[in-house]
Amino acid sequence: MLEVKNLCASYGVIPVLHDVSFRVKPDEIVALLGTNGAGKSTILNTIQGIMRPISGSIIFQGKSITDWPPHKIVEEGVIHIPEGHRIFPYLSVRENLFLGAYPGDAWKDREKALEWVMELFPILKSRASQESRLLSGGEQQMLSIGRGLMSHPRFIMVDEPSVGLAPVIVDSLFEALARLREQGITILLPEQNALRALQLADRGYVIQDGRVVMEGTSDELMKSDLVKKAYLGR
Repeated sequence: MLEVKNLCASYGVIPVLHDVSFRVKPDEIVALLGTNGAGKSTILNTIQGIMRPISGSIIFQGKSITDWPPHKIVEEGVIHIPEGHRIFPYLSVRENLFLGAYPGDAWKDREKALEWVMELFPILKSRASQESRLLSGGEQQMLSIGRGLMSHPRFIMVDEPSVGLAPVIVDSLFEALARLREQGITILLPEQNALRALQLADRGYVIQDGRVVMEGTSDELMKSDLVKKAYLGR
């Protein structure tokens, strides 16, 4: 579904991605493992068109989207859910969700999409009229993911969904991501919490200093000495 080939990117004169290549098959969950600053979010920003690569290519379902503007990439079915619960705090939960239904033809199906999102995250239904700033951190993360789903994407990139959340909330979020995969949505999952990411994902790539240094199935990575030492504390 997605193929990234030899991607290089920089912030000004400072290079941050170095010949990054990976692929994601339909209906997979693929983890990007790495510490803070490894380049995971930069990869997502480049795929989404927020950053322009210096070189390399991004192919989505056979089409090169390397030079597309962000809104066109969204309309193609690629959604980036950024780290940090980036919601509109003084809008209600319902209003935040509806903002995700603007791309393409999604607006006409917004009520059906709203029902689907609230089935996935029932807590949002009970909070629908509340200002979003009153939600807990975990509920805000659910809202951020739900808003991204309102355009019925085919491919979502969920950046660090577990950061700052209690383990029980992380369990709930990862269960929701597993259900999305069952419903035919492909997921790219950058995570510092390698254990949780690999328990969920089919395959993964390890990112260090803007480079892919290892790839494999989740089982293979869990058994890797590099992953055990650097990310699993073993």
